[in-house]
Amino acid sequence: MTDYGIHASHEQIPPAELLAAVVAAERAGFDAAMCSDHFSPWSARQGQSAFAWSWLGAALQATNLSFGVVNAPGQRYHPAIIAQAIGTLGAMYPGRFWAALGSGEYSNEHITGEPWPRKEVREARLLECVGVIRGMLGGEEVTRDGLVKVDRAKLWTRPATTPALIGAAVSTKTAAWCAGWADGLVTVNAPEEHLRAMLAAYRDAGGRGPAALQVHLSWAPTEAEAEAIALDQWRSNIFPPPVCWDLETVEHFDVISEKVTIAQVRQVVNVSADLERHVELLRGYAALGFDRIYLHHVGQDLIPFVETFGAKVLPALR
Repeated sequence: MTDYGIHASHEQIPPAELLAAVVAAERAGFDAAMCSDHFSPWSARQGQSAFAWSWLGAALQATNLSFGVVNAPGQRYHPAIIAQAIGTLGAMYPGRFWAALGSGEYSNEHITGEPWPRKEVREARLLECVGVIRGMLGGEEVTRDGLVKVDRAKLWTRPATTPALIGAAVSTKTAAWCAGWADGLVTVNAPEEHLRAMLAAYRDAGGRGPAALQVHLSWAPTEAEAEAIALDQWRSNIFPPPVCWDLETVEHFDVISEKVTIAQVRQVVNVSADLERHVELLRGYAALGFDRIYLHHVGQDLIPFVETFGAKVLPALR
């Protein structure tokens, strides 16, 4: 049976409000949660970007949900620090935490002042980071002199059960590549044929573990309200790679998204006031073979969404 979770967007909502929302989500019947790890939002209208790792400790303590985070080690974060963070949360909350690892976006990573590598270099760097993190979580003292430098790094606090390291991908090529090192796959909603191809690429390349999907949606009591929320909050997020990987600042995203229409936003966000429509779409994603589906309402007030979907959508999916 598919688990239905909530996505907590640090780029959009202050951390205390986001914590209250996931507490409410557990009470409303959501099975799990995941969150983003950004240094900056995608738009000035979103206006937030709290430190995900601090928040995760509070969220795991405040609920009994499992939590995941999408993280990009290698530039903003040294992989030894990420290994320590993963190990600590895994030790404190056994079996309830996972990390999805990706190659990152320049809008978050440029803060280090280092050059932004080409995609193939970022992927090679990520693979080195995965090796460092796995080695340290496995009890090794790790030294590396490659794209990432590590000197005798060892974790003194390790979890009894190693948290899953999930591959984050939006293309079939990356999904197949993740199969070589990941404990599962996470991607975002897209047309059915693309999602089917993503799953096939991962599994056919030997990919193991659960497949998770983050679904961007906008719901409100009226269609006009749902459209207004989506256009305001998510129009800077419609651009496919390499644009979304390579832009540097919030200002850049806001400039290029000035003329975006609701029709364009609807291509990446499920916008509807009709709860039955949302049920239909979510059933379709589950039928493709996703084990976990995380619902991301792109609005900044999550409580009405949590309460309504908890009462009327989740029961229809189970």
